[in-house]
This record gives sequence, C-alpha cells and structure tokens, in this order.
Amino acid sequence: MKLMKTEDAVGQVLCHDITQIIKGVTKDAVFRKGHIITEEDIPVLLSVGKDNIYIWEKDDTMLHENEAAQILYDMCKNDHMHPSDVKEGKIELIADCDGLLKVDREKLKKVNSLGEMMIATRHGDTYVKKGDKLAGTRIIPLVIKKEKMETAQAVCSDGPILTLKPFHKKKFAVLTTGNEVYYHRIEDTFTPVIQEKLAEFGAEMIFHEVYDDDASKITDGCRRAMEAGADLVFCTGGMSVDPDDKTPLAIKNTGARIVSYGAPVLPGAMFLLAYAENGTPIVGLPGCVMYSKRTIFDLVLPRLIADDEVTAEELAGLGEGGLCLNCKVCTFPNCGFGKGR
Repeated sequence: MKLMKTEDAVGQVLCHDITQIIKGVTKDAVFRKGHIITEEDIPVLLSVGKDNIYIWEKDDTMLHENEAAQILYDMCKNDHMHPSDVKEGKIELIADCDGLLKVDREKLKKVNSLGEMMIATRHGDTYVKKGDKLAGTRIIPLVIKKEKMETAQAVCSDGPILTLKPFHKKKFAVLTTGNEVYYHRIEDTFTPVIQEKLAEFGAEMIFHEVYDDDASKITDGCRRAMEAGADLVFCTGGMSVDPDDKTPLAIKNTGARIVSYGAPVLPGAMFLLAYAENGTPIVGLPGCVMYSKRTIFDLVLPRLIADDEVTAEELAGLGEGGLCLNCKVCTFPNCGFGKGR
C-alpha cells in the first residue's frame, strides 16, 4: 500500500475500510475496502480525520487485512460453525448448533504470541447455543507479510484451534440413596433438580429407584440402570466421608474406573466421577447440587452430554476459578466460575 494526501487520491482504490464514529449515532464504515475515491468523497474523508490516505498497491509478499483474517479463520474453523462477513479485517465464528466448545489453548497462545495478529475465543469447555459467537480473528496492521501468516498456519497444520462437539440425546438414571428418603422420613427433593438440569439438554429419565444405606443394593442398582439402557447414571446422597455414607463404595464396587472422588470446586467438593467398563459415566452427586444454583455438576454435565471424557487432571485444574461467588444475578456460563485454566 502507498500513503498519499487525501486531496490527491481521486481515482485511487482504498486498501482498508474507513470508519466513522459519532457517539450515540454510529460506528461503521463510511467507505469500504476497494472503493474508488471520487471528488465528492474528499470532504467526507477529511471530516473523519483522514488528511492522508492509504491506497492499494499490489505486493506479492504482503497480504491485506481481509486476506489475513480469512487465513486466521481457516486456522480456527471446524465442523458445526460458520464465518461472519469480513468487516474491517475481522471475521467471527458462529455456532451452527448447541454444543460444547473446545479450544486448543496451546495453539491459540502460540498464534497470539507471533504478534501482528490475534484470535480471541470464548472459554473452552463452555456450553454454547446455535448462533452464539465462538471467536473473532483479525490482524493488527492493515497489511502483513505473507511469510508471517505462513508461520501461523504451520501452528495448526495438524488440526484447527476450535472444536464444537454437538450435544447428544441421552437417557439417564437416578439412584436416590439414604435411609431418610427410603423410609419416607423426608421428601426426595434431589431427583427433581436433576431432571430439571437434564431437561435443558433434552435428556430423558428412564430409571429411578430409591435405596437405603446398603452398598450392595446401590451397586446392583447401577448395573441394572445400565442394563436398562441408561447412558448416564447419577447417584444422590451418601457422598460425604461419614461411616454410614455408602455411595462411593457402591460405585467403586461396580468395577467402574474412578476418575476422582473429590474436586477443587465449591460448591461441589464431594463430587465423584467414574466410568463403567462400557464407558457409561457414573456420577456421585454431593448434596449441594440439590440446593445451590450452580455447582461442579454444571461444569461437568455439558461435557457428559457431548461425550467429552473428563480426566482427573482436568478436574484438578478447576481449582483456579472453582469458587462460585453465588452472585445475586447469576450469569453462568458467562462468568468466571470454573474457567481458571
């Protein structure tokens, strides 16, 4: 590109959008890239502070901001997402379906560390809906060296930065445990909470039984729930370390692989996650899920619905950001809860 006096630019081709900002009225381009400047355009350009203007000169070693933004978009894009129109050198990625957004944080950091370019995303492991913005891309200058963009592309040579895992229709089981519920001393107020949360994902409860504090019965119930076709098994009650709390032992006795008993999240420290031999998640839910608006259950559930296996290392990483502030107006998932990684 070439810089020249605005008054001398009649007939030249703009190499970037010209933005006009009027507080409370508009913030948009008055002229778009590729516009051929006319005599009538000169006063308008001067009114937005453009005493000098960049005009386009083709250079095979350089890329225009729109071309570079397209490359950044291509490095991010994956199935179930589409681009916005390019505007002022920026392209956004939009979700095509409800799902779980995954971000390759290492690749994202490497690209953003190269300088003169940026990719901004939502937090990874976030529940997003169809039409939500996932990320935005652009370069910082008006033009950038083609060689530098090739370096950025190499970072993503083995796969894109973003993945959107669609949610799946699930069938689930709830095993309510505890003598106090089994003998009708108190009402089961836990199961309706689970049903409500799973309903957000279109899941169907196909199995529900109530057990006293007998580990062998709970173990048998977990197995029968899976035989009945449950894709997810939730056990409520009996999750603390009291001697008469049998649920963790019962889940272990199914032969399931215990990922973690305990998690650095409040509310939700006594959370248990296991995977049965057939891959079915078996989850021990602490009592806080029944009465707290947001808990570790809200962090893990979208991943279970999207068939995104959760590891012990990932659960351990929830510590930073794992303290829910119980805000008067809850904005989850658009808040810092569970997003410190």
